[in-house]
Amino acid sequence: MESVSLEFYKFVIDCVPVGVLTVDSHLRITGLNPWAEKITGFSKSEAVNRYCGDILHGGMCDLGCPLRTVLRREAPIIALETVIRNKSGGAVPVRMHTAGLFDDKGELIGGVEVFQDVSRLKSLQRERDNFISMIAHDMKSPIVAIHGFAHRLLKRNPGDSKDRQYLSVIEKESERLESMIQDFLEFSRLEAGRLPLNLSAASLDKELYELHETYQPVAAEKGLTLELHSDEPLPVIEADSRQLRRVFTNLLDNALKFSKETGTITISTGQTEDHVYVEVKDQGIGIDPADLPYIFETFHRAQGEGRKRGGFGLGLAAVKTIVEKHGGSLQARSEPGKGSTFVVRLPKMRNRVSN
Repeated sequence: MESVSLEFYKFVIDCVPVGVLTVDSHLRITGLNPWAEKITGFSKSEAVNRYCGDILHGGMCDLGCPLRTVLRREAPIIALETVIRNKSGGAVPVRMHTAGLFDDKGELIGGVEVFQDVSRLKSLQRERDNFISMIAHDMKSPIVAIHGFAHRLLKRNPGDSKDRQYLSVIEKESERLESMIQDFLEFSRLEAGRLPLNLSAASLDKELYELHETYQPVAAEKGLTLELHSDEPLPVIEADSRQLRRVFTNLLDNALKFSKETGTITISTGQTEDHVYVEVKDQGIGIDPADLPYIFETFHRAQGEGRKRGGFGLGLAAVKTIVEKHGGSLQARSEPGKGSTFVVRLPKMRNRVSN
């Protein structure tokens, strides 16, 4: 029965449409399934007993090898995107998962790497980015012209005539559309890695204090209270202050936009051993549970009551991208009718994410 089970497992591994490579505890290859042969260009007989780095030539083989990490039990599973080189020397972008292999007694016997060729996906992403950039650039020029001419005509048309009202609407809406297109372009560059972070020593306390001072009168006009709670000074971190300001500006704009007529918006800070965190909490309309898992996705716009507002749905997607490029994380909690809380976590010692 055991031999039948092993044959079945071998059949499954040979048939799955992803590359599977196994190694012993010394990083020598013990197995290579047909899909891995196709991706690497090496046959199983050519690969077995050779070091995995001699076959994959991966971007992390020399530094931060995921197999070494799991074999040392520093992490149970590692997921990453990297580039390997096939037998012909061609670069192959792959999505890879690495884990240790253990026997029935829990003893380490080797490791396994499961990887998928994502060349087609990367090509489609590049085409999408180029298309978005081209369309946004082509849209921006006429919108800037419309905005400029509307502004000039308003200067020449004093008073409160119907024409002036129409021109005011044109100016206002063209300015809003111009801002949307600019956000669109910046997000496209950021997501594609063409908007690198300008890192330097940054004080979150300073940034949040300035934002609190700026947004207090705006909140007061809406009948809202804006509070800043900071029990202890936060350490200086390595970050791009301008981009982090965009993060918290976006979160505060959303909190104001979706708050009820009265209520409190609270900014709270704190730290753990490895991270600093900032919470932005409102008492607004909240987010529908069906929308919550998708709010950080590009172009997603929640459709719940009170949420049909303008925009492309890029704000929170951009926020998440910026935070993750800083090596941090972004989480959201919400309950319809009671408000939302967004938590930004940033590392004290920044773990650089490639741009």
